[in-house]
Amino acid sequence: MANIEITLIEGDGIGPEVTKSAREVLNFLVENIIWHDVVAGGKALDATGELIPSQVLESAEKTKLILKGPIATPIGKGFRSVNVYLRKHFDLYANVRPSKSFKGVSTRYSDVNLVIFRENTEDLYAGIEKRVDDDTRHSIKVITRKGSERIIRAAFDYARAQNRKKVTLAHKANILKETDGLFLEIGRRISLSYPEIEFEEIIIDNLCMQLVMDPTQFDVFVTMNLYGDILSDLCAGLVGGLGLTASANIGNGYAMFEPVHGSAPDIAGMNIANPTAMLLSAAMLLKHVGEAEKGELLEKAIEYVLDSPQNHTRDLGGIMSTTAFTKLVIEALASEVKRVC
Repeated sequence: MANIEITLIEGDGIGPEVTKSAREVLNFLVENIIWHDVVAGGKALDATGELIPSQVLESAEKTKLILKGPIATPIGKGFRSVNVYLRKHFDLYANVRPSKSFKGVSTRYSDVNLVIFRENTEDLYAGIEKRVDDDTRHSIKVITRKGSERIIRAAFDYARAQNRKKVTLAHKANILKETDGLFLEIGRRISLSYPEIEFEEIIIDNLCMQLVMDPTQFDVFVTMNLYGDILSDLCAGLVGGLGLTASANIGNGYAMFEPVHGSAPDIAGMNIANPTAMLLSAAMLLKHVGEAEKGELLEKAIEYVLDSPQNHTRDLGGIMSTTAFTKLVIEALASEVKRVC
């Protein structure tokens, strides 16, 4: 089997702790991983004066595969998001964010199993802003036919491949008739090519209400960048929080996997961060590179560990440390591998 080469970005805050967890678990599952460690974000800025040194882009150009911890972004001033830059640079147009219930995690809801397909390169995140005067600022919302078509097709292709029953397109075309109107028009047309999949269109604010009332009525979402960002956090809240939700950023030839949560500098270095989202992101990476069986095995091991409340980290109301949780996941994997073999 060919080597799997991965560009690893630790990130800031708790990033080094949760990426270390993912590295240990992946090394246990897969023998042929070659790691390329690079530094981006706050650490890189302090060391080199650059947020994204050339080594980061050069490594990713070579491996075409990034596993990344959370990177801090100042609010309202300073540099733009490193995440946004990497997504745009490598044209990682599809942001895929699953939110799934864990039986061992107590929430108001059960049997939630949602996947969001969020367009990743356009919308207000294109960053086209203008200072009109001291009292007025403008930001341009960019929606294109190309960008809309490829994310909508990605959602429907996923639904077909995974035997999902429904794709829901979220929009605000009742107000934003040109931009959201174009996205909705394209969604309606593309849906006709997937007659076996139910197509539903819904205004974004109504969707948020409906999700809180009954999330199990939904399946796969497809939407624009800003709405997808907000929806993914909402859906994470339905299943227990950002510590349990992973994400993939997929483009043509390149892919980046990262947890949805932030860098949590207040708990950095304390060995109490929940590595679940990072581990689930690693499972998505395995599936992406053709190791679907091992990716599913990792997901099952995480579910097994989370089934016992005494194994929960502090964000879930427990006392388990990052390293102890990682050890339990590896033990669960070892047990399952032994049983299968």
